[in-house]
Amino acid sequence: MKIAVIGCGYLGAVHAAAMASLGYETVGVDVDEAKVDRLRRGEPPFYEPGLPELLRAGVDAGTLRFTTDISEAAGSDVVFIAVGTPQKAGSDAADLTYVDAAVESLLPHLAAGTLVAGKSTVPVGTAQRLADLVAPTGASLAWNPEFLREGFAVEDTLRPDRLVYGVADGDDSAIASLDAVYASILERGTDRLVVNFATAELVKVSANAFLATKISFINAMAELSETVGADVTQLADAIGLDARIGRRFLNAGLGFGGGCLPKDIRAFQARADELGHGETLGFLREVDQINLRRRDRMVALVEQELERVGGDRVAVLGLAFKPNSDDVRDSPALDVARRLQEGGRVVRAFDPEAKGTALRIVPTLPIVDSVEEAVDGADVIALGTEWQHFRDIDPVRLAELTPARVVIDGRNALDAAAWSAAGFTVLALGRPDTPAA
Repeated sequence: MKIAVIGCGYLGAVHAAAMASLGYETVGVDVDEAKVDRLRRGEPPFYEPGLPELLRAGVDAGTLRFTTDISEAAGSDVVFIAVGTPQKAGSDAADLTYVDAAVESLLPHLAAGTLVAGKSTVPVGTAQRLADLVAPTGASLAWNPEFLREGFAVEDTLRPDRLVYGVADGDDSAIASLDAVYASILERGTDRLVVNFATAELVKVSANAFLATKISFINAMAELSETVGADVTQLADAIGLDARIGRRFLNAGLGFGGGCLPKDIRAFQARADELGHGETLGFLREVDQINLRRRDRMVALVEQELERVGGDRVAVLGLAFKPNSDDVRDSPALDVARRLQEGGRVVRAFDPEAKGTALRIVPTLPIVDSVEEAVDGADVIALGTEWQHFRDIDPVRLAELTPARVVIDGRNALDAAAWSAAGFTVLALGRPDTPAA
């Protein structure tokens, strides 16, 4: 089989490398020449564990190549659309400019028998509209949503927990084409669901909305816990033992960020408004607001402790929106660091991978190259991203390197007992020792 992947950002680059690793002749197409040049050398334009090795293997074997010329997608058996759908400027809605441009530029190079498979997260109704555009070429369209976790994208692509095919009624050839692509994955017993276009579009945004709601629920409980003196981590452990609820995604802290959950729940709400069902998803607005309030609370807590100790220097550990990623899109940690700096505080930040991406967003933010540099001279230490690198810090050794004796754990990730034994006051969102707002 010959595979083309249109869009070589986070989703597309991973998918193209994965397709090549399955033995398919794969071409990745992107309009960004600099990005394509890096990918041709087997260098990913972002940090993702396992991807450099997968890329280099495909490039070296000759099964994977990258280009800016979309005509090289001609002759492919399956063409995946993997471009971004960011939040539209001045609106909560998804911006479909890149999806529309990808399909329109692809039309002259399609032929009968080719399958165009959308992977981008799009508002419900998009797939049918694009299928109508593709139909005159003799090609067909399916929607095959992705369910990648940043930091685990290679694993999630090659060993997904489910495959979803959104196809037109009676389009057995589209099902057969996707079955052929994913043959080795299906042989392992991976669940496969064949649904219509609308259901496939809703699967992705519904999953993200549910996860966002679960995270914001436990963060709402953290707000209450600080007021009444409860421990939100113990609360999460207790309710997480209920098989109907589960413990995953019940970690209270700074909340969610990144390029998916925030913009997807906003776009979902916006699409519901367009369909006359704004009240149906109205709760997502409060989910979003709870999430944003956690950032406010973290900033306020750092400011409060700086005032208490009579200092203005804060070390921010972590800038990526989650560990094992250099993605700072809508990152709570980066937002907290930026707001503290804009408030006149002296900030030094460190992240194991996100220095470059963070500086593109906040070029004035002082970002150093180690924990030791960040905490040197600090009055307060604030944890913004739960990297294992930070979990593994020896607090006894760190106490010898910094005058700071207050640690604000924005992720409930540190061993509070060990840090306390080393002489630090540890405050964490939703914990009983944290002063109420």
